[in-house]
Amino acid sequence: MADTSTASSDQAIQNRQQALLWRLLAACFGQGEKAQNLESLSKEIAQELSLPELVLDPMVSITTLLQRHPDLRPLFETPLPGAVLDEESQDGAAIASSSPSPAERVSASASSSPTDQLKRTVVLSKLLLNAFGPATQTKTVTAQQYSQWTQDLGTLEGAFGYPPGALRGRGAGTGPGGGRRLISEEELRRGFQGMENELVRRMELREVLKDSRLASKLQPSIALVEQLLADKSNLSGPALDNAKKLIRAYVDQLAEVLKLQVQKASKGKSDRSVPPKRVFRNLDLKRTLWKNLTNWNPEEERLYVDRLIYRRTATKTQPTRLLVVVDQSGSMVDAMVQSTILASIFAGLPKVDVHLIAFDTRVLDLTPWVTDPFEVLLRTQLGGGTLIRQALIEASKKIVEPKNTAMVVISDFYEGGSDQELLDYIKGLKDSGVHFIPVGALQSSGYFSVSEFFRTRLAELGMPILHGAVNKLIHQLRYLLN
Repeated sequence: MADTSTASSDQAIQNRQQALLWRLLAACFGQGEKAQNLESLSKEIAQELSLPELVLDPMVSITTLLQRHPDLRPLFETPLPGAVLDEESQDGAAIASSSPSPAERVSASASSSPTDQLKRTVVLSKLLLNAFGPATQTKTVTAQQYSQWTQDLGTLEGAFGYPPGALRGRGAGTGPGGGRRLISEEELRRGFQGMENELVRRMELREVLKDSRLASKLQPSIALVEQLLADKSNLSGPALDNAKKLIRAYVDQLAEVLKLQVQKASKGKSDRSVPPKRVFRNLDLKRTLWKNLTNWNPEEERLYVDRLIYRRTATKTQPTRLLVVVDQSGSMVDAMVQSTILASIFAGLPKVDVHLIAFDTRVLDLTPWVTDPFEVLLRTQLGGGTLIRQALIEASKKIVEPKNTAMVVISDFYEGGSDQELLDYIKGLKDSGVHFIPVGALQSSGYFSVSEFFRTRLAELGMPILHGAVNKLIHQLRYLLN
């Protein structure tokens, strides 16, 4: 009898979860008004669970909800199923510093009761409704709406195990490792960034930028940067000033992340041609003891040291000429932003001579401003066709020592001229000793279309086109810099 009762109870819970999910789908697809019965049932479920009705309202921000009902915070801090966090990422992903460890939160989620699981379904519904529901379906988007949306999506990113903004271009690497996810990072990035692009497109951005108060509500993002760069020629006065502030803020945020990655990757190998400094902090105690073992006096039980071994601290670096050639067509805006920042960071490293060249059907040498990615971006002209071979010819004029030159070409490789002529030119560069590194994407959103011809041919030549997170490129360059 008890088993029958338990089964009946479990079925009731599942029915309620199904109702909440059907309500979620109806709202996300603009059918909420046609599903009033689901709306009423959802309110009953919330009452049964002692949850406030605000948890069902997609027009109420998550920040407001948690301010009014702080007791709900643990529900929103627990990772969603499949969002397995590692210990290194817990600080960035957790909403509150006092939160339990990732393992504890996952374990608690997995062992929760059916009622707790139903509460988690309500939370999931709230997170997704605020991210993709009625508030995002208005014909026009205000600065306040956009600001609220970015905050709410940050909470959703945290529930997936990522620091807020990491899936929308505010970070440069991948998210936490370990564990299996119900949805891939690439899918999350594409979905979230695509949604942000759509909201920005529907925003009366020029009008918002004219009002400094409204402009201050905007969160710097790649979606905003794309729109601002495309429209900068139509902006003036306070609108242009506010646009520059947003671009600068995004550049500074991303530069901080990328700089850390470059610093980790560019540590040189020990230079054995430079004698070690004979100071105490460089003393290699282990090797010193080993080399003097023959001087051990067993009668006196004393080791006589006649030779001190010191660590070599000087690093060996080879002067490297780094040519960064970037496609500045409209589809490559994310790559343009990240590559210009990277170029500026590498330009600050010792013995690295960086040249930055942008191209579409024309070639623009941006090397004089390479140390300031903000100024570089203001000088770009996003749009136009693509003549890659022409850009490589211009870049090749800067090659002095081929074997000590790295040429990074960032493009979708859809050549406006002859594919075969471009391929032959790349072969020539490789045969001359140039380290040719083709990059198909530096986008925070991950993969996008790359010419299948060059994807296949360059892979056959041992130069596969990189795509995805920018840290892949950093990984490639570190060997050259070392």
